[in-house]
Amino acid sequence: MARLNRLHLRLFGTPLPVRKLAPRGLLGRSLLILVTPMVLLQVVTAIIFYDRHWDTVARRLAEGIVGDIATVMDLMTRFPSSADQDWIFTLARNQMGLTVTFQDGAILANQQYDQPDYDMLSVLEQLLQDRVERPVVIDGSLFDRTIQVKVQLSTAVLIIETPTKRLYSSTTYIFVLWMVGTSLVLIGIATLFLTNQVRSIRRLADSAERFGKGQDVPSIKEEGAREVRQAAHAFNVMRERIQRQIAQRTEMLAGVSHDLRTPLTRMKLQLAMMPDSPDAADLQEDVAEMERMVEGYLAFARGEGTETVVETDLTDLVDQLAGRFRRTHPSLQVRGLNIPPLLLPLRPTAIERGLSNLLSNAARHGKTVRLSLRRRTNWVDLVVEDDGPGIPANRREDVFRAFWRAEASRNTQTGGIGLGLTIARDVARVHGGDILLGDSKALGGLEATLRLPL
Repeated sequence: MARLNRLHLRLFGTPLPVRKLAPRGLLGRSLLILVTPMVLLQVVTAIIFYDRHWDTVARRLAEGIVGDIATVMDLMTRFPSSADQDWIFTLARNQMGLTVTFQDGAILANQQYDQPDYDMLSVLEQLLQDRVERPVVIDGSLFDRTIQVKVQLSTAVLIIETPTKRLYSSTTYIFVLWMVGTSLVLIGIATLFLTNQVRSIRRLADSAERFGKGQDVPSIKEEGAREVRQAAHAFNVMRERIQRQIAQRTEMLAGVSHDLRTPLTRMKLQLAMMPDSPDAADLQEDVAEMERMVEGYLAFARGEGTETVVETDLTDLVDQLAGRFRRTHPSLQVRGLNIPPLLLPLRPTAIERGLSNLLSNAARHGKTVRLSLRRRTNWVDLVVEDDGPGIPANRREDVFRAFWRAEASRNTQTGGIGLGLTIARDVARVHGGDILLGDSKALGGLEATLRLPL
């Protein structure tokens, strides 16, 4: 695992665990880049602030209360009479905010406190004990409205109630609220702006994906950051150029088709008017072969690029194609069609052509052909298997090259013209899928999978 992390660090610059924890989307990563420094800055600021502020302010506020309590005790010592205690208690209540009572003959119980050093009550207790040099007990917490301070005197217990708000500063809570509030506002604003930027990128990616599948995509709006606008402009220019090239190629192919088919038609008419002879039969076979080759070349060059994408029930399309194919190949086996309708945006004629090429290729090299429809989570597979000799693993990519044939002969009756799998892969990739070749575990021959995205 450590070796794998080092390899990822060398190749990508980020350890593998960090890459796994990082958000997948651009919006999440952008927010992470913005939020992480902000959070770290605020954490450091809060630590420094509380380390200084909490200790300093808490000690000074506690010292003020301790001074008032010590003053009351000094006055009681100087003026011990009951009449004097009344005005001392009144002075403490009116001028110091302290409520003082006196319990004769009371004794404080021994209590042990387990409070952290930074707790304000601990600071108050420690300062008070150091100042008055008498046993002190504090009842209450910072969540109460008042705190009782009990001081053991010689023959009595002095009880002083002080408002809790004298022990804390409201600036602490204001600071926290402002810090959290401004952070949330800034994160919200950043999310809003980043969402707009990411929306433009998503629109560009969606248009590129649909255009790559051959769908008709309008020009996308050039908006967002400068780099995003540049990418959108480049995509629009690329789209116009590709569409112009496709239109020019289609026009050229229409002319080539007319020019090639016209002399072939004349030749067929002349051969039909000739008397039957071995030479005429050979010429008719040659003309028919030329027609098949021309149709194959035109189908490969055309690539079904002009067909409109429509919502198509793939299950019904495969069922109809299998029925037509079974008329000439009764050994065809069909699996997996007993499922609900599977609607996909397809070019039906192109899919039929690609799947027909796979079936024809399987029937040419094997005696038994099996067609299966397998639905996955994000894909649907049209699997064609045969019991033929198969294709070696090191030659499977070669069969997708145009005009490449596994057989050395140029006999189209045995080896075709070398465009069947090429056209099939072109059809699959136009729809955002692919053609995969492997070994058939059921029949022992070749397994060709036409994979389409759901």
